[in-house]
Amino acid sequence: MGIDGLRMTLVDVAREAGVSLATVDRVLNGRPGVRGPTVTRVKAAIEKLGYRPDPIASRLAHGGSFRFCFILPTGTNTFMTNLGDAVTEAASLIAGQRAFIDIRQTDVFDPDALATALEGIESHYHGVSVVALDHPRVRAAIDDLVGRGVAVATLVSDVPTSRRQWYVGIDHTAAGRTAGTLMGRFAGARSGPVGVIAGSLSLRDHVERQFGFGQVVGDEYPALRILPTRVGRDDRERTRVAAQAILAEHPDLVGIYNIGAGNQGIADALEEAGRTREVILIGHDLTVHTRRLLLLGVMDAIINQDPGHQARSAARLLLAHCTGEPIVAAQERIRIDIFLRDNLP
Repeated sequence: MGIDGLRMTLVDVAREAGVSLATVDRVLNGRPGVRGPTVTRVKAAIEKLGYRPDPIASRLAHGGSFRFCFILPTGTNTFMTNLGDAVTEAASLIAGQRAFIDIRQTDVFDPDALATALEGIESHYHGVSVVALDHPRVRAAIDDLVGRGVAVATLVSDVPTSRRQWYVGIDHTAAGRTAGTLMGRFAGARSGPVGVIAGSLSLRDHVERQFGFGQVVGDEYPALRILPTRVGRDDRERTRVAAQAILAEHPDLVGIYNIGAGNQGIADALEEAGRTREVILIGHDLTVHTRRLLLLGVMDAIINQDPGHQARSAARLLLAHCTGEPIVAAQERIRIDIFLRDNLP
């Protein structure tokens, strides 16, 4: 930085060194045709002024661009639909920096389908962000991409043993623990079973939420008994069937913790059983559907992660990796929000 705190430009460097702009450009890019003493003078000017090249301006000048691919789930999961919309918005934000995003969808619950999508990433992509499944074949596909020089950011759900550069999402164990605390607090003096429904136990985020929930309920609320986890694949109808079975088998059910999507299916099952006000329902992600369920008193609490923040963060991280720009870690931390009917935004 210069004395007045403004960002220095090549013009400032050329003026300080007493050379032409073209000479400064040659020195910066290591091109021949500049005498040794002149190179030394230019470098001294750069050092004195604290000049730092602007990678975006440089790329624009040379007609370069970056292209990223976001791999998102298929299906009717409203949160994932919102995430897709947020990625589209993030794409418009970075387009002015000649960085472009393509969106592809696949069944992320199917490791072969997801791995095939990752293996099919073409060579013109500089980075990939993927809602990932923690599976050996998916891990190998991510490692292969990184080995080819493609930056990878896992999104929402992680594969921490892979070579991916970043995970963009909340701390899911903490989210599960939060759900456990809320369930225990809402239950009060009641005792009995609590149902758990996950989208898939192959998704690391769902496994970590289940683990955190079990930790808190098991340690701090012994009057509550956690039932074996059922799987609904984030599908409304499958989740409804899972909830129906839990309700039929446990007339003394205290609550249901829905780890994934499909909350409307659980709401349908509770209404059919006439137990809407009796059974505590805690789930994830604020959407138009879960907002309505909170307002109606069907759901008691929602643990939220901001899809817009996650999409923008993944785009920023991939772009920063390609340009060499610094990353502000605090800006990229995805926080956990808790919403009740009383504090809805």
